Amino acid sequence: MEIQIAEARSKFATDPYLCHSKKITHVATKFTKETYLYWYELMLLLRRFEEKAGQLYGMQKIRGFCHLYIGQEAVAAGAMTATRPDDKFITAYRDHGLAIAKGVSAKSCMAELYGKATGCAKGKGGSMHFFGVDVGFFGGHGIVGAQIGTGAGLAFAEKYRGTDNVCLAYFGDGAARQGMLHETFNLAMLWKLPVIFICENNNYAMGTSVERTSNVIDIYKLADAYEMPADSVDGMSPEAVHEGIIRAVNRARQGDGPTLIEIKTYRYKGHSMSDPQKYRSKEEVEEYKERDPIEYCKKTLLDKFGVTAAEIEVIDERVRVEVEESVRFAEESPWPDESELLKDVYVQEDYPFIVD
Repeated sequence: MEIQIAEARSKFATDPYLCHSKKITHVATKFTKETYLYWYELMLLLRRFEEKAGQLYGMQKIRGFCHLYIGQEAVAAGAMTATRPDDKFITAYRDHGLAIAKGVSAKSCMAELYGKATGCAKGKGGSMHFFGVDVGFFGGHGIVGAQIGTGAGLAFAEKYRGTDNVCLAYFGDGAARQGMLHETFNLAMLWKLPVIFICENNNYAMGTSVERTSNVIDIYKLADAYEMPADSVDGMSPEAVHEGIIRAVNRARQGDGPTLIEIKTYRYKGHSMSDPQKYRSKEEVEEYKERDPIEYCKKTLLDKFGVTAAEIEVIDERVRVEVEESVRFAEESPWPDESELLKDVYVQEDYPFIVD
């Protein structure tokens, strides 16, 4: 992407963060043309990558589980402009979008979907286990809610080292029912860890709505039990996501501890590629598509900043080429060698209980 992330990540003055039980005044930040261009190109890349992944899955080029991020792109985009490169991200198994946003290349991500040796997890993780330690992306995790505790551990490490880096720990609305969340919230507040807990609430834990799984419909209210600041954010708006996250990030950097942010978003596709989606109506899906963040960003660029249709087409073509190159890279990459089968299982290279 030609728009440099470092330039796009402008730091904006925002209002102090308040607990959800108090009135929160959201200051309308004036974002620049460059920021909207960055958001548009990033979100479009995530969308086109996922669309291609879905197509390739149907062709059986990609096997196993595959959970697409289509519809939730604004969550990743807003988070990127509200954080720094040294901040850590960790998430659940709907991880493609956040991995690419954080800087894991589309090529290595596509190769991982193919199970190739050049994949970001050497072809051993597949869709649910993208990884990119070099860019601060600590993985997609298949055990529901496990990343919540691990994310707090990453934040503990940053505090222990004396940095002012933060960790964004993402989880879905289904994982909010896990005991791991409550144990972690307690310690994170006790130790004032620089972690932002982000619930990407797309309304359905697999095929079960939030209303059917909890008496607490507003997930951000779970923070009250630990006197943790919390907020609810519109996940279809990169601006709202940015402002919600940067308030929490500023608190964490100042040593004031964690925050819970419930980002209300929506996935246009099923929970996974095998999901028939019988639990929701087509009308509901179309209603959310009318609020599509990519189309909103494009309209803002055209109407407010005078970007021409030709300039938009240049971005669209650049994204198309990047996705096509990622497919070509995956197709031409080698399969992992059999000798790799038992590697990377344990840190100790000569672990004595692995039998060849």
